[in-house]
Formats: sequence, C-alpha cells, structure tokens
Amino acid sequence: MRLTLHTDFALRVLIQVALNDGKLTTINDIAQSFGISKPHLMKVVNFLGQKGYLTTVRGRNGGIRLMPEPRRINIGQVVRDTEETLAVIGCLGRKGYCCIERVCVLRGVLRDATDAFLAVLDAHTLADLIEPQKTLSSLLLDRHRSLRPRTGYSAVPYVTETTRK
Repeated sequence: MRLTLHTDFALRVLIQVALNDGKLTTINDIAQSFGISKPHLMKVVNFLGQKGYLTTVRGRNGGIRLMPEPRRINIGQVVRDTEETLAVIGCLGRKGYCCIERVCVLRGVLRDATDAFLAVLDAHTLADLIEPQKTLSSLLLDRHRSLRPRTGYSAVPYVTETTRK
C-alpha cells in the first residue's frame, strides 16, 4: 500500500505540532523542519483543521495546535481521512471493474491485506508516534541544526558519494 504525499505530510504536521505540547507551531517551522513547501503545508493544515485535528490562531503571532490530545488521534483514522481511496487495485474501488471480480481470489486477498494494514494503524495513536519525544524534539524543534534539508520533503540528509567516504 502506498500512501499519498498528502497523508505523509499530514502525519508529519501532526507529529511536530504534538511535540510542541500545546504551544503554537507555525507552518514555516514545519516547512523548515521537513523541507516541505509552504503552499503544500497550507493545504494540509487547512484540511486537518476542517477535520478537527488542528485549531488555528490567525494573525502575526498565530499558528496551529492540536485540537484533541495526541492519545485521542488514531493513526488509522487519520489515514482514512486523508486518503481519497484505499483501494490498492481498481476492483476494490468500484464494482464492474473486471469481468472475473465475482470469483477473483486476488480481490479478496488484497482486501484482506488492506484491512490488515489499517488494523495495524488503528492500533496506534499520535501519542505512540511521538514516544521518542526527546529525540524527535531535538531533531524537529531545534532551529539551529546544521543539517537542515534545503529542498525536497525528507528530513533525512541527502547522501552523495562524497559524503559516504
């Protein structure tokens, strides 16, 4: 199963905001931490606000914070909310997709796999994802880190042949 960037970014936003423990977080802070463009983040934050995960404070000293406590945010539900479809193949998304769907074993196997994937996510909350809180905080909230990514969307430093030596 492959999740969209929208879901990836939504989970990252929730993680960083949860680490701030009720203090306001700015989109700029998240953009710098993960190297994600601000326009992408604005769409994600708006969506998360509409779904009730975030509350926003407008203005010069504004920002975002979690609405519910991290232990009340189920990761499986976040994925369901942010993904347009969880159908890994066409026939799971609509009937009449394939002439063999009535007897197709693969369809059932992939439905079971998707259900198992979601069951694992359902067993976790945002509180679980921020469990290594001290380490996560030092990686995300320390504004003076020298290995901050400049482009892309990954928090993992870019490795080149020269940096591996």
